[in-house]
Amino acid sequence: MSGLPQTVRPHAKPLSETRPLTRRHSQKPWLTRWLTVGLALLTAIVGWLGSGERAIAKPLLKPLLAPINGDNEEVYKYRSVHDPDGIGKTYMGREIAHYMGHRGAAWLERPDREVQEQPKLLIDVLNLEPTDVVADIGAGTGYMSFRMATEVPEGKVLAVDIQPEMLEMLEFFQEINQIENVETVLGNPDNPNLPDNTVDLALMVDAYHEFEYPYEMMQGIVRSLKSNGRAVLVEYRGENWLLPIKRLHKMTEAQVKREMENVGLEWQETLEILPQQHILIFSKPALASSDSSVDSSAEEPGKNQQNEI
Repeated sequence: MSGLPQTVRPHAKPLSETRPLTRRHSQKPWLTRWLTVGLALLTAIVGWLGSGERAIAKPLLKPLLAPINGDNEEVYKYRSVHDPDGIGKTYMGREIAHYMGHRGAAWLERPDREVQEQPKLLIDVLNLEPTDVVADIGAGTGYMSFRMATEVPEGKVLAVDIQPEMLEMLEFFQEINQIENVETVLGNPDNPNLPDNTVDLALMVDAYHEFEYPYEMMQGIVRSLKSNGRAVLVEYRGENWLLPIKRLHKMTEAQVKREMENVGLEWQETLEILPQQHILIFSKPALASSDSSVDSSAEEPGKNQQNEI
C-alpha cells in the first residue's frame, strides 16, 4: 500500500432520499401563468374603472392613467395603461377601440348576421330616395353597400374604407353580383376623401367607435354632406352590460350625441328597432357653410365637453 492517505468517498444517498428537483422546477410555469393572468386582469380592471365620464376610480388611478405625449393633444388624450381592446387614445372620455383588420372580414359576412342585426329593418327606416348619393363609411366587404345600392338605382353608393384589402374584396363581390352603382373610395384614418356637398346620407354601421381620428374623420364626413344631409350611426348598445360584445365596441346613446354635437351635427331621432343596436340619426344644419364642418361652438375641438383624465 502507498503511504498516502486514502481518499474517503461519501456514500451516495439512495435515489428515494434525493430532493425532488422536478417538483420544484415544475412550479415555475404555473407561477408564470398566474402572473400573466393577474397582469391581464389588472389591465382590464384599470381600463374599466378609469374610463368613462362616471369612472369610479379616476382619483385613485390618475397617476397610472396620466396622459403621455401624442399628436393633437387639444382633441385627444393618451394613456400608458389602458384597455387591451383599445389603442390607449381617448376622445371626449371614450377610449378608441382597435379596428378590425381585413383578416377578420369573414365576421362581416357571417351567415347569422341577417338574423342578429336585421339589416333590412335598418335600410327601410333610412327612407332612401332613388336618386340619393349614399356614403357607406367603413364599408368593409360591402355588406351594407350592396343592400343600399338596390334602393338608389338612379343614384350611387360610395363605399369608403381605409384598408385596400377590404375594397379589393368588395370589388370582387361587386363583380360577381354585377352591381354597377357602387364606387369604392380609399379613405385615410383622418379623412374619408369624399367630395364636399355631394352626399345625401352617410351611414356608419359598427364603425365609428373604431375611428382612430374621430374628430377629423367626422369633419370630412360633415363637409361631404349636402345641406340637410343626414349622418346615421349604428352602434351596439353600450348601456347593455349583458350584450356579448366587447366594451369598447359598444357606445351609449349619450356618448354618440356628445361627439356628433362636437362636429356641428344636430340630433334628429334615435330608433330602437334593432335587436342589439342603436340607430342614431343626425343632420347637417341647413345654414352650415359649405367650407366649414363645425359651428362656432366647436371651433376649439374637444373643449366643449372634453372629459379630461
